[in-house]
This record gives sequence, C-alpha cells and structure tokens, in this order.
Amino acid sequence: MNATATQAIDRPWLKEYPADVPADIDPEAFDSIKDILNQACERFAPKPAFTCMGKTLTFAELDRLARDFAAYLQNDLKLTRGDRVAVMMPNILQYPVAIFGILRAGYVVVNCNPLYTPRELEHQLKDSGAKAIIVVENFATTLEQCIAKTGVKHVITTQLGDLLGFPKSLIVNLVIKYQKKMVPAWNIAGAVRFKDALAKGAASNYVKPAVAGSDIAFLQYTGGTTGVSKGAILTHRNLVANIQQVGCWTGLELKEGEEVIIQPLPMYHIFALNTSINFMSRGAETVLIPNPRDMDGFIKELKARRWTVLTGVNTLFSGLLHHPEFRTVDFSGLKLALGGGMAVQRAVAEKWKAVTGKTLIEAYGLTETSPGATANPLSLAEFNGCIGLPFPSTIVTIRDDDENILGVGEVGEICIDGPQVMQGYWQRPDESAKVFCKDGAFKSGDIGVMDERGYFKIVDRKKDMILVSGFNVYPNEIEDVIAMCPGVLEVCAVSMPDEKSTEAVRVVVVKSDPSLTKETIMAFCKERLTGYKMPRQIEFWPELPKTNVGKVLRRTVRDTAPVK
Repeated sequence: MNATATQAIDRPWLKEYPADVPADIDPEAFDSIKDILNQACERFAPKPAFTCMGKTLTFAELDRLARDFAAYLQNDLKLTRGDRVAVMMPNILQYPVAIFGILRAGYVVVNCNPLYTPRELEHQLKDSGAKAIIVVENFATTLEQCIAKTGVKHVITTQLGDLLGFPKSLIVNLVIKYQKKMVPAWNIAGAVRFKDALAKGAASNYVKPAVAGSDIAFLQYTGGTTGVSKGAILTHRNLVANIQQVGCWTGLELKEGEEVIIQPLPMYHIFALNTSINFMSRGAETVLIPNPRDMDGFIKELKARRWTVLTGVNTLFSGLLHHPEFRTVDFSGLKLALGGGMAVQRAVAEKWKAVTGKTLIEAYGLTETSPGATANPLSLAEFNGCIGLPFPSTIVTIRDDDENILGVGEVGEICIDGPQVMQGYWQRPDESAKVFCKDGAFKSGDIGVMDERGYFKIVDRKKDMILVSGFNVYPNEIEDVIAMCPGVLEVCAVSMPDEKSTEAVRVVVVKSDPSLTKETIMAFCKERLTGYKMPRQIEFWPELPKTNVGKVLRRTVRDTAPVK
C-alpha cells in the first residue's frame, strides 16, 4: 500500500464498520499461507476439514496427506524453490490435499480450469512455465493433446474416487470410467498415479522450506483488463492479508470450529479458493460439491445435513430458487449466504430472502485483489444493490481518466489499494503498467460511485469484458478464435443480456465466403473454446462500424439491436 497516498484519503466507511471490525489488519501476522494452514491442522486436528461425496477428511488426515504429497514433490520430482505446479481438477478431496502440499513444499500453484480446451491449457502451461501438473483422468485427454508443446515434465493423474475409501472409491471410479471415455494414466508418458505419489511421499522425508511473505503462492490466471489470459502474481502476503480481512469481517457471526460451509463454486476460481482457505483456517468443515449443475444432487446434499454458510454466484442462487425442492430445505442453521464473482440481481436477492429468511450478502473483488476488496456487513437487513464497504486496510477510490480522485456521488473508475493487491501480471510488465495508477492503486476497470457513508456501487464496466456466470470472457480471445474460421472476414464479440448467466457472448461476423453458416462457426468454436465462452448468438452483417483509423466500434455493435 502506498502510505503517502492513502494517509491523505478520508475513509468515511470506517464509521459504518460493524463493531469490533478493525480499521486495519497486520499483513505480516503470518509468514505464509502454509503457516496458517499448518496452525489450523494442529488446532483442529480431530475435526472434519473437507467432505465430498460422503467421505470426510479430518484436519489431521489432511495434514498427513498434504505432507506426503509435499515430500513426493520434493524428493521424487526434485522440484526447486519457486517452481510452478499446475492443478487441473474439480471440487474433490484431492484438490485441497494437492494445493496444501504444493504450498507446503514451497512451490507455486497454477490453477487450471478442467474444462479448458487443449489450446487454452497449452497457453497457460507454457506461459506459467509449469514443471508438473496434477490432473483428473477425466480431463487427461486434453492434456495429452498439448503437453508436448509445453515445458511440463511430470504428470500426476487421479480418479474422482481415489480418496473416498473402499468400496466407494472403486464404485465411483468404475461408474465414471464407463460414463466417459478417459485417457488412462499409463497412456501419458511417465504419468504417476496420485495414490502412488502419496505412498512414495509417505516413505520419504519432508523438508520444511523457508517461505517468505514476498514469495509467490499462486499464479491465478485471468484476462486482466483485456485480451489473452495472464497470470496474476499473488504472494503469500497477499493471501494472508485477504484471509485476515475477510476473516475479521465474517468472524463476528461465524464461530471457530463450529461452521459447516457448502462450497459449490470450483476451488480453481479465486472466490472459492479464498473463502475455502479462509473458513478452513478457522476450523470449519467445507463440503465440496463436484457438480453443482446437477441441481437435484446438490439439493439432496443440502437436505442431508445441517449447514451454516453457502457461497455462490447469482446464477447459482437463481438456479436453486427455481428448483421445486429448494423450499423444502431446512434453513434454520443458515448464518451467511455470500454472493460474489458477479453482480447479484435484486430480483434474486429478494426472492432469496423470502425463501430462506436470510439476506443475501454481496461482496466484490477481482482475481488481482486476491480477491476480496469490499463487502456488505453480515448484519445487513435488506439487499441494497451495493458492493459494500472496503475491507480493513483497503483504500477504494473513484477516479477519472487522469487518475484524479473524485468526490461523493461522482462516477468514475473504481481503484483499489491494499495489501491484497497483486504484484502484477506474470512476465508481462507492459500489461501490469496499464492497470496501476501512478500511486500504486489498481484500476479495476469497473465504473462506480461512492455515497456519503462510504458504500460503493457499480454502475457500468469500463472493460469490454463479458461476465458469464461469474467467469470473465474477453472479446479479444473470442474474436481471435473465430477469425481463424475459414470464411470469416471480420468479427466482433460483445455482451448480450441473459436471464440465466447475467450476460452471454454475442458475435457479429462479416463473411468472406457467402456460404459460411452459423452452424459452421459454432462447430469451429466448440473445438477451441470452453463452454461458457461459446457464442450464444451469431449474426452476419455486411460490415462492422469503425473509427477513421479502422478500429471496430465495439460499443456501437453492442448497442445496435440484434439482426435476426
């Protein structure tokens, strides 16, 4: 944080803070996330840490398995300090074991979306310089298609049921095997099974590394301001700070060692990652939902036990509310429903309150801020349409295009300064320079306004980014892919409203081949883009609107009524 810049800024939001929430936190309270997790495993050893598909790992078991995996990485793979290790899996028990083991060994976690196409995965593995990857066998075929073009030397594969115990482990793995054709571990040269890696690690010595707050913990990939995916450099200090910020904000109502957290959001997403580590650090049990799109199974899990916290995005809350069985869930234990990743719609929030009796609390942040920047008080009586108040030690300002700080009620770009703000984008100093103000504040790309009490509200987005169910979709990437399709002369990708996912991808194409069809473009995209990036609507125009220097006027395209 830039002390000179922030000392002169009034913080009206402090007067609105709940009692006992401090104005500032100490980002040096712990040396690393590793120390936070080690302490949690020691304090809450016999308590449940993570539960998935009916199997629970206690903190002691998590500690042992993570230690074994860390030892395997150190001794068998002989990775060196700061090496990057990719993780490509959904919400299963192996995920917390893997990331805790990587951090505990002193390495850097690179989260990969399991639904990536080979092109997307190749870019991330090459850009990060990952030396190793842990992948669920369901998605190993994607890795097989691109691994030769990357620097990955070590592959560890796992099956969904590997940590579920006998006989469930065997049953789940057999069911998955016959449901989906997989690339077995032995078809990827030199691949090692996760269970074998744990066994080897258990038989070898673990060496506790010296990890400093300035060391990188995660390379968390995001489109940033625009364009190709970039790795946000998140240090241990960044995460330690944000864990404390969120912890003191939610700790007023959530008690150590007592809470049960339902986590349907994938932990490779920064929002779920942070909240899961945060709750774990305070002894909560986190129930991982591998496939929240299976709404019947998801609601069955909600009805099977008493739970106190649910994290989600607007589309997930909406989906639950539209399911006929959701009203039969017991909400008597619910303390907090936390919405992030995308804007919470008022209609959804009001219906949530009517059904559950609890206010849906909206928070705000970005990958580049680890991610938490603001949140509404947990005691909020009614949904207010705001993203809330800045967290402790966080300075949020509204600025004009010349970086001048604006006053109450004035509209400008939301800029964020605090110990949770990333160090920059991995090996991209040019892109990093674009998103920081001269005084060090991070430019969010969101347009907002602050009221006299210090509450912030988003009114628009400066970026052309499209937000699909909480995931950033960047027009440049969509355009780059479609431009490669034979028969396409020009292409422009913009957002369009969508009831289910807030926004969807709308594409306008100028043909070079009159026979080109929408179906051809969709088939081309399907091979190269993850599902949520796929165009919802494709239109053919005779030409695209441009500036006098030839730049496509994307806003004009977006504001023009769709051509049927």
